[in-house]
Amino acid sequence: MELPALKKSDFAYHLPPELIAQAPLPERSASRLLLVPPAPAALEDRQVRDLDQLLQPGDLLVFNDTRVIPARLFGAKATGGRVEILIERLLGAQDVRAQLGVSKSPKAGSVIDLDAGGQAEVLGRDGEFYLLRLHVPGALEDWLEQAGRLPLPPYITRDVDNADKQRYQTVFAREAGAVAAPTAGLHFDQTLLDRLSARGVQFGHVTLHVGAGTFQPVRVEDLSEHRMHSERVRVSAELVEKVRATRAAGGRVIGVGTTVVRALESATSDGVLAAYEGETRIFITPGYTITSVDALLTNFHLPESTLLMMISAFVGRRRVFAAYAHAIAQRYRFFSYGDAMLLFPGPQDEQDT
Repeated sequence: MELPALKKSDFAYHLPPELIAQAPLPERSASRLLLVPPAPAALEDRQVRDLDQLLQPGDLLVFNDTRVIPARLFGAKATGGRVEILIERLLGAQDVRAQLGVSKSPKAGSVIDLDAGGQAEVLGRDGEFYLLRLHVPGALEDWLEQAGRLPLPPYITRDVDNADKQRYQTVFAREAGAVAAPTAGLHFDQTLLDRLSARGVQFGHVTLHVGAGTFQPVRVEDLSEHRMHSERVRVSAELVEKVRATRAAGGRVIGVGTTVVRALESATSDGVLAAYEGETRIFITPGYTITSVDALLTNFHLPESTLLMMISAFVGRRRVFAAYAHAIAQRYRFFSYGDAMLLFPGPQDEQDT
């Protein structure tokens, strides 16, 4: 029997605005954790710092080691019109792909004077993005660290402060290139990592540079018409071997965040994980079988978002929405600076689409 087409509205829910976390908790691992075990086991209200009790020796936690760049810049055109620049990707020594917030689109060859000093030369267009060459002193990444502003998500309505420079970055971030944090990883501090290591849990890393498209809503009702933005991903041979050895020894692979699942599934063909470096536009919705992880630690996601669709593919839409209803009733904190879930899929025939 052919399944009905998936609709964006199938993934709508009402979230009281006051549950959107506007700032992080004082301690990373103090966030609440909703355990969603295989059905029919009941939901459990835990804390992230309980992970060393919930995981087993020999399990493998896979993190995304991307580092958020201060990707938001401000400036003015020669006419005086204000411009907001959101860098989507670093392309080379001084070139970037970016979104521009501007009243009238600048032409190729025009120059934007940056408030922080230097200039952005418009090279042309790349679809909805602009190609810019930044004429700034020194290495671009170093200059951005001083001159750029962190691009906090639009649902965080306050201004960026100094604390965000540290807290909107994972403690294991090392590969610069993201414009949004892999937020599930924000819950880990060194104390928790040390306790997990002492428990016998292993660690591995992939790199997926989260692009500006992560902030874009799904604009079509028929999900078959949605096209994902491209993001850069790297899955190393070392990580592939860690996954193979973990499963051979009876351990579980736990993805820390949806970006890890996107990376691993992009590197999987016919159920086999292999080293991969390139682009991904993978769009995971119910009906797709995720094979690369055995459990997923993730934050709570926006209504009608592709991330909510992904976790619905992993554990079933009914179970996800039951968990979200529980989280709302129990006043969990939502989105980037909010609380987390640990998801385990049930038997495939118990999952719904």
